[in-house]
Amino acid sequence: MPDTSSPVPAELNRLAQDAQREVYWKRWGPYLADRQWGTVREDYSAKGEAWSYFPHDHAAARAYRWGEDGLLGLCDAKGRLCFGVSLWNGRDPILKERLFGLTGDEGNHGEDVKEVYHHLASTPTHSWMEALYKYPQSEYPYARLVAESRARDRTQPEFELVDTGAFDDDRYFDVFIRYAKAGPNDILIEIEVVNRGPDAARIHILPTWWYRNSWVWGCAHEGCELKPRLHATGPGHAQGEQESLGSWRFAVEDDSLPWYFTENETNRERVFNTPNDSPFTKDAFHRRVIHGETSAVNPQQRGTKCAAHADVTIEPGSSHTVRARFCAEADAPPDDAFFGSAFTEVFNARRAEAEVFFDNLPDQPADPEARSIVRQAYAGLLWTKQFYHYIVDDWLKGDPYQPPPPPERRAVRNGDWKHLYNRAVLSMPDKWEYPWFAAWDLAFHMIPLAHIDPDFAKEQLKLLLREWYMHPNGQMPAYEWNFSDVNPPVHAWACWRVYKMTGPRGERDELFLARTFQKLLVNFTWWVNRKDPQGNNLFAGGFLGLDNIGVFDRSKELPIGGSLAQADGTAWMAFYCSTMLAMALQLAETRPEYEDIASKFFEHFVSIVDAMNELGGDGLWHEEDGFYYDQYLPPDGPPQPLRVRSMVGIIPLFAVEFMDDARLDCLPGFAKRTRWFLKNRPDLARQITYFEADGKESGHHLLAIPSRERLERVLRYVFDEEEFLSPHGIRSLSKAHQEHPFVMQTGKETHSVNYVPGESDSFMFGGNSNWRGPIWFPLNYLLIEALERYHHFYGDSFTMEYPTGSGTRLTLDKIADDIAKRLGGLFLPDPETGRRPAHGEDERYASDPHWRQHVLFYEYFHGDTGQGLGASHQTGWTALVARLLEKHQA
Repeated sequence: MPDTSSPVPAELNRLAQDAQREVYWKRWGPYLADRQWGTVREDYSAKGEAWSYFPHDHAAARAYRWGEDGLLGLCDAKGRLCFGVSLWNGRDPILKERLFGLTGDEGNHGEDVKEVYHHLASTPTHSWMEALYKYPQSEYPYARLVAESRARDRTQPEFELVDTGAFDDDRYFDVFIRYAKAGPNDILIEIEVVNRGPDAARIHILPTWWYRNSWVWGCAHEGCELKPRLHATGPGHAQGEQESLGSWRFAVEDDSLPWYFTENETNRERVFNTPNDSPFTKDAFHRRVIHGETSAVNPQQRGTKCAAHADVTIEPGSSHTVRARFCAEADAPPDDAFFGSAFTEVFNARRAEAEVFFDNLPDQPADPEARSIVRQAYAGLLWTKQFYHYIVDDWLKGDPYQPPPPPERRAVRNGDWKHLYNRAVLSMPDKWEYPWFAAWDLAFHMIPLAHIDPDFAKEQLKLLLREWYMHPNGQMPAYEWNFSDVNPPVHAWACWRVYKMTGPRGERDELFLARTFQKLLVNFTWWVNRKDPQGNNLFAGGFLGLDNIGVFDRSKELPIGGSLAQADGTAWMAFYCSTMLAMALQLAETRPEYEDIASKFFEHFVSIVDAMNELGGDGLWHEEDGFYYDQYLPPDGPPQPLRVRSMVGIIPLFAVEFMDDARLDCLPGFAKRTRWFLKNRPDLARQITYFEADGKESGHHLLAIPSRERLERVLRYVFDEEEFLSPHGIRSLSKAHQEHPFVMQTGKETHSVNYVPGESDSFMFGGNSNWRGPIWFPLNYLLIEALERYHHFYGDSFTMEYPTGSGTRLTLDKIADDIAKRLGGLFLPDPETGRRPAHGEDERYASDPHWRQHVLFYEYFHGDTGQGLGASHQTGWTALVARLLEKHQA
């Protein structure tokens, strides 16, 4: 429980000052991308070949147009001035300035970072941050990782850095990067390098600052008019000037260290075989440190990129620390006070304040292991913020003073998103594998973020609804690879949940709710107009984030003609409707004009439910199987159910809301319209379930897609260990399809769906993820919520056999609690072996004291073993585990 007798934690004061625009505490943070190369933003190719147009091999020597990347670094909220750590172990062919990984064409399971790093701590204002990078002492096996991965097929596991022997005999460095803010524009840095190996080992450590290149492209945005400058001002000190940031001071504690200066500009001679304007280019430090080229750096010690160079040998088990600091000139202490006891005091204070902040959060688990997981989940979520800059119209036109992009590029992607103007800090799914925002990912991120930083959560949700993000037609941008793809419409749910989470009843942010509701109306209309092809309330939204779960590629026209009526697409729209109804009813309590729009969503919800359950007989319900399925609608002939038991048929359970007579009495306009509808449309009114107790109507009304009987039938599959119920959560596809694949013959083509609990065994539909068996956090989280709401309505009278066939019956709230604990158990160590299911069989994470406390938050998890798969740092939506542990382990 939080300590209510103690003073308000310092971090809470900082959050309040930032939210009220009194002090800009969030101006600096971990907003530097982990990967800028290989992104759509940097791709000016004719065919949209992002991975090959700007490969990793170019990153050290080629200036970026739209952002920057670095190793566990930070930058300001507009990405103008950046800091990162550069390393060299004396053996690598290149300076380690950024994380390495495989592109989608190189990996046997798609893109994949090939590094070991952990986000250990961060406060919401980033007043205290800590991360760990494990750096091998042997030569980094770049070529071997690529070659071995290309040689493997999709039935084999990914070839990881640990598989190369890079960490054998503990011959690696633990590099801890820590940041503490003395003020909003005063950043203290500590780089501690620990030699974990058996022998003394040499390492080069370069704290590096640079300005994002905004001067060679001819852009006219803030800070682009004049070229910034850095220059040395004395031993251990430098100074920088940038038009919009002003004057800044840079320093390292050891003033005997040499400083290098160069320009953050492309080495065109190396990359394009054309002459350079200046001999001082982006890759100068690589050439100076590794190849000894003293002429690579500017002897006048000026430029737009600078670094101090510590060349040290560390004894086994010992460490070496480099301290650095940078601050606005107006906030700078005297030169002789940059370090010393004052520096140490700030560091210790911020670390302690971070502990107090998290200790005082509500619902913290009592179990120390669970508390550690919660802290790391929040750390990963906060570290995965990123400055994201991408002005689509400028990108399509090409940059002044640069060769024009080929005209056919406009047809590749994003050509109809010319209004999209991205220049903000956004919450990313994973800053390496997905260094761009994704609409439905971001919605899930905001649930845990709202618990620690309500204002940031609300601002992020509003941002994607703003006119420079949302398309004029009402569509929300999906993600950078193709903004026109369609993500599940969960934004309204996130707005509603964040609204309720961030204030007690009667003191909530009604303005936030009203603003998001108005924009969501536009988006809802887009869905109705674009994704209901037959006009019968059965929706076909495309792949809807589930990549390869279906029989066909649902994001394209069917190869056999006809169309699909999607159980998940239709259920998502019912979910959208019911959430908008709940929001409208809340707003109507103080704003009567919302009663009319509430009636619209009530009637629309009932119409969708009716179509899903009744249209053409049983709608998308299959009476024999007792499950919801997609339907194939051929050009002629009757609809055909695609009898695949998958998450597609579980999503219809998510749309659960309530009404009661007490609320209706407070909203006479809505009540009158609702009662008229129920009286005059008995054909639709049957879709509203009434709860009766002791033979008397209680006045509570349940809005849901399945009847009680259908709910029970679907849940029998969900709770069956031979179907969906895994020791680690709910699978995305029934395990029954392992022995009994679904097979559909269309002419000469055979389409099949079989259970694949781990990585996808084929490159079907071009996806690099797999929804044919693994466990995914976002939909598990929504199912848990739904079960809790069903219990709230039905109460203890509704029990299910859990697991199916066990003979034990539990109420739905107890079942929801158990599923939440199964998900949390992915990260908890076994008391006897120390193994966490998410870490698989890697013994280091079970027994090594320098590995076992660190957790990776994967994209999804093996349906049988629980091993983490996909992106290894997708703390974004996997950070939902923090809320599950807080609510179910407290």
